[in-house]
Amino acid sequence: MSKFSHILISVIVTLMSFAGSVANAAEPTLEMLLEQLSEYPHAKQVAFSEQQVVDHEVGLGAIQKMRGEWRFKDSERLTGTLLSYTWQIVDGFTSAAVMDELLGSLAKEEGAIALFECKGRACGKGVQWANRVFGERLLYGREDLQQYRVYAFQAERAYRLVGYSAARTADRQYLRVDLIRIDD
Repeated sequence: MSKFSHILISVIVTLMSFAGSVANAAEPTLEMLLEQLSEYPHAKQVAFSEQQVVDHEVGLGAIQKMRGEWRFKDSERLTGTLLSYTWQIVDGFTSAAVMDELLGSLAKEEGAIALFECKGRACGKGVQWANRVFGERLLYGREDLQQYRVYAFQAERAYRLVGYSAARTADRQYLRVDLIRIDD
């Protein structure tokens, strides 16, 4: 078993225990878990931001051009605190594999509800995800390699977890995770 697989398994176990604790409104928090992702030896954090948002749009469908404007097929608007993390996945690992391992395990746990998922060209234009949705041009990559997922968590406080993986080349793999702590 590789060192990365061992680390990934320990994080998945932590995420799984977190999913159970979400239902019980116990620690650790989603924010703590995302900070732990930055400590992976094969994930280099390249961006982080925290901001208050009002009517922040979260896509619950592919991005597509309708009547000359780029829009989500479906979406919801949320107000709260937005934490945005972007990691470059290095050492020959793919952002899609990391996203599958980390976020995919959440879909199976109690307390997490998968709201939307798409892969490849079914998500829409990669350039629109990079520039319009996330405002981070380095996320622009091959459309056939992109993935997008949205999860809902309900505890004492409601959350949305948004994940997007992008691949420009074998050496330029990125994972973006947005966590929205929804105001009451």
